[in-house]
Amino acid sequence: MSIRVGIVGVSGYGGGEVLRLCASHPSFEMVYVAGESSAGSRLVEKFPGLNKKLGDLVIEKWDPTALPKLDLLFASLPTGQSREPLAKVPASVKIVDIGGDHRYVDGWTYGLADVWPEEIKKATRVANPGCYPSAALAAIAPLLHAGLVEPHPPMMIDAKSGVSGAGRGGGDSKFGFAECNEDVVAYGLLKHPHLAEIAATVKRLQPASETRIAFTPHLIPMTRGILATCYLCPKEGADLTTEKCLQVAREFYKDRPFVRVTDRPPHTKWATGSNLVFVSYAAAGRAPIIALGAIDNLGKGAAGQAVQNANLMTGQPEDAGLCAAPMWP
Repeated sequence: MSIRVGIVGVSGYGGGEVLRLCASHPSFEMVYVAGESSAGSRLVEKFPGLNKKLGDLVIEKWDPTALPKLDLLFASLPTGQSREPLAKVPASVKIVDIGGDHRYVDGWTYGLADVWPEEIKKATRVANPGCYPSAALAAIAPLLHAGLVEPHPPMMIDAKSGVSGAGRGGGDSKFGFAECNEDVVAYGLLKHPHLAEIAATVKRLQPASETRIAFTPHLIPMTRGILATCYLCPKEGADLTTEKCLQVAREFYKDRPFVRVTDRPPHTKWATGSNLVFVSYAAAGRAPIIALGAIDNLGKGAAGQAVQNANLMTGQPEDAGLCAAPMWP
């Protein structure tokens, strides 16, 4: 079975990672790639290691009204650039939007694939989660679902990301090597766009009460990876231990192919180049629960989860094209 696939924003980090995963996918046939500044170039000029068939594809200028026959479209565009053009894509074309324009928008399914896979199977329009939420929500979802977290004290999420999360353009010179190396900085305080997304998902997982969230993202000098360290207040009388939290998470994720619940605090490098998410916990009595989530921000945080969502949407095995082991070192 051949599924005709296109990518918009192929020359960026997210789009390029989707291309890499689709290149070895058993059912996805890449027939269309599009961009803006890269339009007119052959793919091999941007990605010299591609095979000849893929490398000879010409990057088209993005025009949603002039698409070839497609079954599935990945959109990897900066936030603010997807909503209007994707509304013009025919309803017959399934879409995974990796950007931020359609998260919790009517008509779009929030694609937290490891938590709500059955919803995604029925969807034709899926909004891929952001990279920080993908790491943090994976760690806290099992505890929220089990009702083990007190909602009223603030939920603290301290997250650190590699520089590739800024995208290939990088925004400005502050993402260059000389600026980022030997440096750590907090940014987006109180206004990072992923905060609203995290809060909306927490509300779905624990709908009975309002939860306050403090989210602090940090940029650190590595290429890939996110580590989210979340501090949660245990429910009165829960008497939680580390083993209890691990047990709850293992039960919650028992049928999920990409979640690894580990006794040890996870390393971001464990997930490099993969769609895996590693979660772990530390808890003792009434002390705050420490919930940890580690991912590759371009894998589970973007392209990997996008392909996982596409597999669910198109009836493929959920792990199709995503079975390669992480890179090490």
